[in-house]
Amino acid sequence: MERLREANGIFAINLLKMLGEEDRSRNVFFSPLSVSSALAMVFMGAKGDTAAQMAQALCLDEGEDVHRGFQSLLTEINRSGTQCLLRTANRLFGEKTYDFLPAFKESCQEFYQAALEELSFAEEPEECRKHINDWVTEKTEGKISEILGVGTVSALTKLVLVNAIYFKGRWNEQFDRKYAKEMPFKTNQEKKTVQMMFKEAKFKMGYADEVHSQVLELPYAGEELSMVILLPDEDTDLAVNE
Repeated sequence: MERLREANGIFAINLLKMLGEEDRSRNVFFSPLSVSSALAMVFMGAKGDTAAQMAQALCLDEGEDVHRGFQSLLTEINRSGTQCLLRTANRLFGEKTYDFLPAFKESCQEFYQAALEELSFAEEPEECRKHINDWVTEKTEGKISEILGVGTVSALTKLVLVNAIYFKGRWNEQFDRKYAKEMPFKTNQEKKTVQMMFKEAKFKMGYADEVHSQVLELPYAGEELSMVILLPDEDTDLAVNE
């Protein structure tokens, strides 16, 4: 599974660069695991040149047991008994008049815990879109209410693969609201005044020479998960870091 972790990390960086190229001034927030696990299900049904190109994009080795690796990774993420709540869910929504290979459906269920639900895209595309959005809303505790916008699903839609991820956790070292205050925050284009939190405690911190940035790790309760923050040097262009 270590090779899969590495591949997912490289894929995440590549995807971040691609998303950032559209508008370098905007913020980007996404779940690389959601994208890679959904594409891995597509990869499972691909052959020939398509499979080779998908493996390259996902930074995977076609010869390795990719799907067994995702199975182990998703099982680890969704395990109970942790102090932070981290859950991920996959689902396939397929056109009910379309014949999907039984082996594909069984493999999606086995490796990605993704059942295939039959919908009538051909007759009721808008109702199908709302149904999928409702599923995502439920799995994300109401945090994401519309993953599919109007017009993204049509009568020609045959299959929609969806991944939803939800996280809720507390800091291992809690911040006190009474110490929050307004401070300047700089981007490449401007300086803004924002509310900032303050905490005096011991944290892991280092310096990454290749991106000219300080690196800070803020662990969540239980210290199994962390937020990693990069602070570029004063004269470093953010575009270079990205």
